[in-house]
Amino acid sequence: MKLLAQWVALAIASLAFALTPVHAQERSAVKQGFELVAQSGKRILVFRPSVSVGSQSTGGMFEPNAEWTEQAKSNIQVALEDLQSRLGNEVIVAPEAYGKDAQAVEEHMALFAAVSQAVIEYQFFVGNRLPTKKRDNKDNVFDWSLGDGVSRLPGAKSADYALFIYNKDAYGSTGRKILQAVALLGPGIAVKSGEHVGYAGLVDLRTGDLLWLNADAAMGGDVREIDGSQKRVRQLLEEFPGSDIGKEGWDTFAWLRPP
Repeated sequence: MKLLAQWVALAIASLAFALTPVHAQERSAVKQGFELVAQSGKRILVFRPSVSVGSQSTGGMFEPNAEWTEQAKSNIQVALEDLQSRLGNEVIVAPEAYGKDAQAVEEHMALFAAVSQAVIEYQFFVGNRLPTKKRDNKDNVFDWSLGDGVSRLPGAKSADYALFIYNKDAYGSTGRKILQAVALLGPGIAVKSGEHVGYAGLVDLRTGDLLWLNADAAMGGDVREIDGSQKRVRQLLEEFPGSDIGKEGWDTFAWLRPP
């Protein structure tokens, strides 16, 4: 145990040394030409967030934990309800879906997660931008869509936009943390312990166009706790168009905050 403690201490010291400022990576974007004015009378359909929580095995596999997931779902839902009044426009909670409707919502939530991940990899990540998605060209392109199938989702006919929220947390197991600590001592080996992914997006319910996205593969806040969930939801809805939700939840390592 003493040797393990020494390994962990050395790994933490090495990690702290490695944390030097890097080029800022985008976390959010708005479709060119889109603007949502506060109190404009627009209706926002809010779907129940997709939440999954579990542990990360020594080998990096996600192992779902039903108790953690249910607790996180409850915490995130309460935190979201607390912030809904600050979204700046009329909020409509999506009706409970059953059968084919429930399947359609689930499929579109999975599609939203996949599109969000693609945005992170091929647009937000500076070194890997697709030629057609470059934000530094003359058109400032942000052009992604979930398809017009969103217009047939439950509650879509009663709203203008839909808010999708996806959240996945994998907390590193003891074995994974030990592996990470040992790997930091090795030559060029990188092992990540834990995964905390969050995406929030506003979608046009007529066209399926993604109008605003806040996507981050390194979210803060422990969603298994009430205060952690509040922090997570504030980060997810940070600078939501037309809202008064600003830059919050970045007290720790503030120097890493993108400008």
